Amino acid sequence: MININNPILLRMADLDALSKALGPVGMVKFMQQFDMGQGDYTKEKYLSEPLSMGDLDQELRNYMK
Repeated sequence: MININNPILLRMADLDALSKALGPVGMVKFMQQFDMGQGDYTKEKYLSEPLSMGDLDQELRNYMK
């Protein structure tokens, strides 16, 4: 039995049940439905210059260090 008055234990039980029922990928997809995000993607996607393949390669190399 889960103590539903303890938010940490309740969340752990929720995530465990979702993972068992949907698998890890399904659990993440389910949880993403409730994340509204922030900002205005449609406007913001045009504010920065697109990355070239060289820029992307350098970003990945920096990340891997």
